[in-house]
Amino acid sequence: MRRLEGKNVLVTGGSTGIGRATAIRFADEGANVAINYYTSETEAEITLEEARTTCNIIRGKGCGEMLVQGDVASEEDVRRIFHEILGAWGRLDILINNAGIQAASPAHETDMEAYDRVLAVNLRGAFLCAREAVRHFLDRGGGGIIINNTSVHEAIPKPYYAPYAASKAGLGALGRTLALEYAGQGIRVNTVAPGAIATPINREWLEDPEKRAEVEKHIPMGRAGEPEEVAAIFVFLASDEAAYITGQTLYVDGGLTLCADFRTPWSSGAEGQKRFSPQTVAAEPGSPPQDPGRRIHSNKLI
Repeated sequence: MRRLEGKNVLVTGGSTGIGRATAIRFADEGANVAINYYTSETEAEITLEEARTTCNIIRGKGCGEMLVQGDVASEEDVRRIFHEILGAWGRLDILINNAGIQAASPAHETDMEAYDRVLAVNLRGAFLCAREAVRHFLDRGGGGIIINNTSVHEAIPKPYYAPYAASKAGLGALGRTLALEYAGQGIRVNTVAPGAIATPINREWLEDPEKRAEVEKHIPMGRAGEPEEVAAIFVFLASDEAAYITGQTLYVDGGLTLCADFRTPWSSGAEGQKRFSPQTVAAEPGSPPQDPGRRIHSNKLI
């Protein structure tokens, strides 16, 4: 018997990286998986097919996988996402708040449009999804699981990423607050905080041996983590094995939070702050052209 057999799960930001690995791992554990994406439909379809293949191997049939497009920062979109899922399945058991973006610049040069967008996706979006999930959980009599994806920067500062760090710290506090507020209704809320993970958004330093060595020398375990290692923690927290765990943050970071020093960007060597002037742009494929005055990533660096 798989640990999550027959459970219905929504993974936001499920197109690539940790989101993709998590969706596939939940399918491997027997869950029906709804994969949310915003603009990367092609990547989301790859995730869907991999989850479907996994289910076919396990069950000899699909697991009811589905794609749900929508911007988690939009209240209207979030309501539609949940309407589509509940219309198809009738219930939701687990919410994985994984969607996230980041914008890099010195704090004094950060424009408010970039700041607002990071907070909108990372914090507002997670709240909107959690609110809809809790409403559904309460309507059916209680019980349910919410797991948020933050970052080691929930706890430790990250210069040049003030909006990102603020959003992740806020998301950690949101999770603990919801955990306390709804523990009596059987709703568990926890947080996973990854460190340096080998995802596509980290291609810049992963594919450069010198930069990768610079990053990994700061990690006590001496290597970057794999998305599947983070996905395994999501599955554990969603399972009955974690039935007595709520309001906690689990760091999946190879020991990074024990000794990290982020006073200079690791992957830029002696150039340090010069990397951020002028700022460059890297956005999710298919996104509208970005203002060259800022740098935005659509998935997590860490």
